[in-house]
Amino acid sequence: MTERKPDMKPMPVPSSRFVRAAKLGGLASSIAGSVMAEGAKSLARGQRPVMSDLLLTPQNALKVADKLAQMRGAAMKMGQLMSMDAGEMLPPELSQIMARLRAEAHFMPPAQLKKVLITAWGPDFLKHFKKFDVHPIAAASIGQVHRAWTKDGRDLAIKVQYPGVRKSIDSDVDNVATLMKISGLVPKGLDIAPMLEEAKRQLHEEADYEREGKYLALFGQLKENSADFTVPALHADLTTREVLAMSFVEGEPIESLETAPQAERDRVMRLIVDLIFRELFEYRLMQTDPNFANFRYDPATGRVILLDFGATREFPEAFADRYRRLLRAGLDDDLTGVRDAAREIGFLHAEMPEDLETMLLDMFRMSVEPLRQPGFYDFGQNDLALRMRDESMALQSHRQHFRFPPVDSLFLQRKFGGVYLLATKLRARIDLRTVVESWL
Repeated sequence: MTERKPDMKPMPVPSSRFVRAAKLGGLASSIAGSVMAEGAKSLARGQRPVMSDLLLTPQNALKVADKLAQMRGAAMKMGQLMSMDAGEMLPPELSQIMARLRAEAHFMPPAQLKKVLITAWGPDFLKHFKKFDVHPIAAASIGQVHRAWTKDGRDLAIKVQYPGVRKSIDSDVDNVATLMKISGLVPKGLDIAPMLEEAKRQLHEEADYEREGKYLALFGQLKENSADFTVPALHADLTTREVLAMSFVEGEPIESLETAPQAERDRVMRLIVDLIFRELFEYRLMQTDPNFANFRYDPATGRVILLDFGATREFPEAFADRYRRLLRAGLDDDLTGVRDAAREIGFLHAEMPEDLETMLLDMFRMSVEPLRQPGFYDFGQNDLALRMRDESMALQSHRQHFRFPPVDSLFLQRKFGGVYLLATKLRARIDLRTVVESWL
């Protein structure tokens, strides 16, 4: 969830599936026109244009980012995920433009907000409130958050879903997938149908605020006696499928710790890393959205505030056991054990060429470097992300053999990657081996 910034502005959310499809169609036409114009310029200069260079221009990336930010909903969510997954493979200037989708969101004007709340709570909903701030304190892809005070004394954060989001999920995903294909971000021959179906399923779950409320309450119970974490309390009497009511918890963006003392950055990051393994191996229940905004920090208490449980996923015990074996083999630098566990999970498959399997195993070995290192691993002084990016680029020559791994592992890897990026941003130093071994 993005905090409201000065350049954010009220902008009605297009709620009709027809209008949303037309806007994405218009975007595709605009990009196609840009490609033709740039191609003609290249030919006039005696150059042979390369299609990927024509598609992935800063101008086209800016068009995509701005249009998806206006539409919000599943279209913007897909763009956010695309920018996170492809960010390291795009030129820096394009990656920065697409990152706008993770940092900015417009919000509903008050008149549209009122219609949504009347639908959810009835026409006389304001009688329950002492004050309801129509200017959101945060905005994201699926909804925006308002602060409100009830007449019975509750200080609340109210998440309100944009109108039409749930009904347009399937068409939004299909239309954005088409944009991904024509942009060259999806390798030719790669079957993305399973990923698209899973994206639709996940987004339908995230758009069900009653479901999110259930997991919010469950995590609140799990962390009820924690001295390190705070979870807002669910207020079920004001929660519907389109509106989620929770207690307002004061805090700062987790990135504000960038200027904190090293010891505090290390402590907070160790808590978050340990939480991931606790979610996987003890709770078998994980909030899988890697967005930094799902963590906040309370400088008065030193607690980490956990937010946004729409992407919560339950993991079977057998899945957790397979990951435990994979990590154990990785820590022991047991290549045979890693290969066996990776095949069992689905990262490797029988039809995979031997050289591709070797490259993937080498990448995994590289990814567990921080875990194998005895003592403290300094996230602020390493080039692992760059080396992983170079290896990922080298994999492009084998893209005809790519298969998406099982969706559980895909969401888990996304969360691991997000926490790694946060640790790098905070320049944290953590004894990762000790943390991981305590769970193996």
